[in-house]
Formats: sequence, structure tokens, C-alpha cells
Amino acid sequence: MQARVGGSSLEEGTDSVGRKASKNIKPLPLRFLKFLVIFAVAGILFSAISMYTIRYFGLHNVVQIAQSRFQPCFQRSVSLESLIRPSASVWHSMNDSVLLWRASLVPQIKTYPFKRTPKIAFMFLARGQLPMAPLWEKFFKGNQDLYSIYMHSLPSYKPDFPPSSVFYQRNIPSQFVEWGRMSMIDAERRLLSNALLDISNEWFVLLSEACIPLANFSIVYRYISRSRHSFLGVFDDPGPYGRGRYNGRMSPEVHVSQWRKGSQWFEVNRKLAVDIVSDSYYYPKFDQFCRPSCYVDEHYLPTMLSIESPQLLANRSLSFVDWSRGGAHPATFGKADITESLFKRISNARCSSNDQQSTPCFLFARKFAPNALALLLENSSKFLGF
Repeated sequence: MQARVGGSSLEEGTDSVGRKASKNIKPLPLRFLKFLVIFAVAGILFSAISMYTIRYFGLHNVVQIAQSRFQPCFQRSVSLESLIRPSASVWHSMNDSVLLWRASLVPQIKTYPFKRTPKIAFMFLARGQLPMAPLWEKFFKGNQDLYSIYMHSLPSYKPDFPPSSVFYQRNIPSQFVEWGRMSMIDAERRLLSNALLDISNEWFVLLSEACIPLANFSIVYRYISRSRHSFLGVFDDPGPYGRGRYNGRMSPEVHVSQWRKGSQWFEVNRKLAVDIVSDSYYYPKFDQFCRPSCYVDEHYLPTMLSIESPQLLANRSLSFVDWSRGGAHPATFGKADITESLFKRISNARCSSNDQQSTPCFLFARKFAPNALALLLENSSKFLGF
């Protein structure tokens, strides 16, 4: 009895729950069903329009848009040509620290993976304009594959060479220079560093705005390229204007017996040029202790290079200067001095390189005044050979 009653109660309870659940299930609203239908139709229409667009306007437009939004890590491939081809302009945004570092990088493999034509880098250290530019233009003509040009001038100077000039866009980022101060050495190292960026530059000649060439380009190139030595005036002056300028606090890097003097106008090969721009051993001592009365441009390079690479130096300069008139500065040649006898006197000079007689002695000369230009141009074939 009790079991039946209990069983009856269980069945009745189940039916009761089912009836309640069925009452809670409600049909979807008609408005919601309409929304679903509209959404489905819109999706079908959008798909149809997209297929029509791709079919008639081409898939490549879509691909191009996707590609334009994708930026690769390297937008320009690095080729050998991009590494060795010099820029048409020598202007850049590097500061001296970055520039010296870049210039001091040296390939460890000595053979070149391309045909390299060695060039001479002509580096002009000037205050501003180059009065002798027309004469140099004549000198360089027809030899564009064998030279490169770099100019360092006061920052305020704005060169106005025409695009046809060999000096066009050859002015490097420069800083203020005081003659006889360390800023002069900084300017020389700045010129060398910029020239070293061109891997084809093998020889480096420092010139002033008052310099002229004494021979045609072929003679100059052959003379420099065939020499086993670099040309830098180096001598030991025991007097007050030599060793008398030495400061004992430069020891132990430089002893008085190693102190040398010479002209700042030099020609060096690529190895010595790298040594100069990468020097951090002698430079601080000269910067600190070779002050105004020392005239650092007359002592830094002769001393440093004669200590480190004496076997590579000819111990003389390729630039002629005339000290016969006396005074603190060499003679300046004006219009009245441009005579055949002057250039015969220069060409007949006798000199030696490492105890060997050398002819000619000089390839360049200074100082020439602007008013001498017209006569130099008029007689260049007779006096200078070009």
C-alpha cells in the first residue's frame, strides 16, 4: 500500500515538473526572426559584390594594398656597389666621434673583390674661397677616375661652385679652426676621415687655398703612386723653436729625444692615414701640453709618425715654400713674381729622400696671392706643363 502510494506520488511529481517546464518555453519573437533574415540577406549581397569587384577590377589591387601595409625589416638590400661607390656629395650628419670611428675601420682581407683603381685624395684646408680654383680645374681636367676632392673651410663659408666644377658639393662638414691650435689637427683628421670613406683613395695630399700644382696630373700621379714612402717633413731641431717647445709632462708617451718638427703640408698613404685618425695614444698629450707657443701643427704628425712608422717616411714635404725673405711666415708670390726664373729655381732644387737624391723635389708650391692667378693660367703650359 505504502509502496503504491509512494510510486504514485513519484509519477505525479514527474508529470508536474514536465508541465511546468513546458509552460516556461516561449516561441521566438517575430521581430527577432525578421532581423535574422535581413542580416543573412545583407551578408549574401556583400559577398556577391565582393566577388564581382575582384572579378572585374583584379586581385592585384587588393594584394598591392596589403603589401603596402607590410614594411620589411630591410627596405634596401646591401650590395657591393653600395659599399664602394662614393657619394656625389661629401656632406653628412656624422659628428667627429662617429666619423673617426667609421674611418678607422680597415678590411682584414687585403685583396679587393672588385677592380679597384687607386686614387689620390686632394684635401684643401682653407678659410673660405679657393682663389686658385680655376688653375686646379685645369689641372684635374680629364682625370676624373684618378682623384677625389675634399674641402674644409670655416662653417660660415657657403661655397657657390657651379655643378660643372670639380669642387661642386665637395665641402665637408667643418668646424672653426685656429692656426697653431689643436683645432688645426682636428681639421686635418676630419679631412682624412672623410677621404678614407672612399675605399679607392690610396694617397692623401693636404693643401691650402694658396697652393698650386707644379706639374701636370700625370706626373703628379705617377710620382706619388710609384713612391715607397709618404712625404712629411721631419727633422730634429735642438733650438728654442724645436726641442724648446717640448713639455716634459708629455712623457712617457713622448720623450724629448723623440720630439720632431716639420711642415704640416703632407702626403701620406692609406695606412698612415688610418693611423692618424685612429690615434688615441699621442693625441691627448699633444692636446693637453702642446699649447699656443708650441704650434701643434708643426710637431704632432712629425713626432707621432716618426715614432710609429719611420720606415714609411721620406722625411721631406712635396710642397715648396720660400723662407728666404725672413719672418714668421713664408713668402707670398704675387703677380710680379710669376716669372720663368721662379719656376726654374723651384724645378732645379735638389733634395733627398732617406739619403737618396730625388728629382723633382716638389709637386706643389705655396703661397700664391689671388692676383697671380691670371698670369698662372696664361702661362700654365709653359711654367707648369698643363
